[in-house]
Amino acid sequence: MVWPVVVFLCGVVAWDLVVRINDIQPYILPGPLLVLKTLIADWPILATSLGVTLLTALEGFIAAAIGGIALALLFNQSKRLEYSLLPYAVMLQVTPVIAIAPLMLIYLPQEAAVIACAWIVAFFPVLANTTLGLNSVDRNLKGLFQLSGASRWQTLRYLQLPSAMPYILGGLRIAGGLSLIGAVAAEIAAGAAGSGSGLAYRIIESSYRLNIPRMFAALLLLSVAGIVIYMLLALASHLMLRRWHESALRKEK
Repeated sequence: MVWPVVVFLCGVVAWDLVVRINDIQPYILPGPLLVLKTLIADWPILATSLGVTLLTALEGFIAAAIGGIALALLFNQSKRLEYSLLPYAVMLQVTPVIAIAPLMLIYLPQEAAVIACAWIVAFFPVLANTTLGLNSVDRNLKGLFQLSGASRWQTLRYLQLPSAMPYILGGLRIAGGLSLIGAVAAEIAAGAAGSGSGLAYRIIESSYRLNIPRMFAALLLLSVAGIVIYMLLALASHLMLRRWHESALRKEK
């Protein structure tokens, strides 16, 4: 944990030196101290917008988690269903969300469209990782379950789901950050003001007003939010796996 902090501090110092030595104006590149002052001064506005963006990302993440895991379970039970639907899931994943967002805003209310975009971006990693985990079960153990007369439900509950858990949690860690990216991209496409304005709108608004320090402050909040989301999901993954899975067990000294 020490070296990332050292690298961050070195980056901030270099940024400040570049601004001071070259006497760069704040409307071109603000210094880190000015960004911090702006963050404190504009905190009520930025915090409200951050709350809107985080709520949208959370709703998209939950929808992606439920939808991705449920569809992967269906794929595992029916190969015909997997071969039929997987190409469309891939198509949804490879289409840029910034291109889909305007269509979503036509057919759905603004709030629902933003959540749908967050879901689209976060959905595929959960689906792909859960499918991979369910298909990666040891064949010998699966054969042993079949020889013991276990039903498909018993095999899924007691063998496949526990084996797939690290893959599922890995997919959720990826989806957490992607849901935030999807929410921001959809907010940029929406570009709407009002009480429901997220951080993306604040960034656009600040660029129109040449309020560059506020843009940097909003970007800083987004970066910190993404890091916190990833760390919370990594912590949840560690707590769930630490007692039984090799990836989370402590190494013996």
